[in-house]
Amino acid sequence: MNQFEYANPATVEEAVALLSAKWGETEVLAGGTDLISLLKQGIAQPRLVVGLKNVKSLSGIEAKGGAVRIGATTSLKDFIANKDVQSNFPGLVTAARNIASQQMINMGTVGGEILQRPRCWYYRNGLGLLGTKDGKSLIETGENRYHAIFANSGAAKFVHASSLAPGLVALGASLQIQGPKGARTVAAGEFFAAPKSETERESVLAPNEILTAIEIPAAGLKNGVYEIRQRTGLDWPMVAAFVAFKDNGGKAQDVRIVLGHVAPTPYHSKKGSAALEGLPITDASLANAAEAALSEATPLSGNKYKVPQAKVAIRRAGLAAPT
Repeated sequence: MNQFEYANPATVEEAVALLSAKWGETEVLAGGTDLISLLKQGIAQPRLVVGLKNVKSLSGIEAKGGAVRIGATTSLKDFIANKDVQSNFPGLVTAARNIASQQMINMGTVGGEILQRPRCWYYRNGLGLLGTKDGKSLIETGENRYHAIFANSGAAKFVHASSLAPGLVALGASLQIQGPKGARTVAAGEFFAAPKSETERESVLAPNEILTAIEIPAAGLKNGVYEIRQRTGLDWPMVAAFVAFKDNGGKAQDVRIVLGHVAPTPYHSKKGSAALEGLPITDASLANAAEAALSEATPLSGNKYKVPQAKVAIRRAGLAAPT
């Protein structure tokens, strides 16, 4: 681990003032379940780490004004146990529980889970965020079984690692951000971004900004999630699907089908969502929506298996939504 300075501010404003305007010079530490590993591996080499444990305003959950507000440093454990979250967003609770490591659930934070860096083995083995050498993609011709099957024509071919992010997009969440110019709010569907160079990251968050809270409308959407993993212990899914919809007299309305671990960002399948709109939630209607959703997949040489997996995940996520 390289040497770095550590700061422990008491307010969001103090924390923001410590951050650099250039990625990599400073890093934010919340639960540390991802950053500590990156520091040990030498992938992250900041000159300063800014800890948030004393910024009390960043934690806690409050239901108010038809929405549930979750502070970014709220632990996954507290998130799972919260009654408002359980009653409104059972799909998110299931996704958090599926992380399957009690240590990560106890120490990890909601914001940190959303902002975790890619689990791509090229990146984690020091070959860069985009896995290139001499200007050529190592992923295209190399081992790519866990990489993207959607939105993979650009430089980024890794998959977004967050278990919560697909659900936040499907549920119409917004993310609150604090920076040197003040506060701003970004819709979850616009927050995540595919980097085009090694100097970018996986969201619209700037280097000198902090994610402060997530707000999710309590809009009465039925919601469910289904993940396919290689093992039931700590692991990241190969494919995940989050399905949300309004129940309008037994028919699905305002359908959102969002896939995880299939693209550099959570993948909102508008085609799959449209195929389910106005229909009852049945295995047959979900199967048809799944076919539509995967019709635009562009798998790489080693990950074609993700296509049938994603179809199964959509069907089971829809059926998992409480009736």
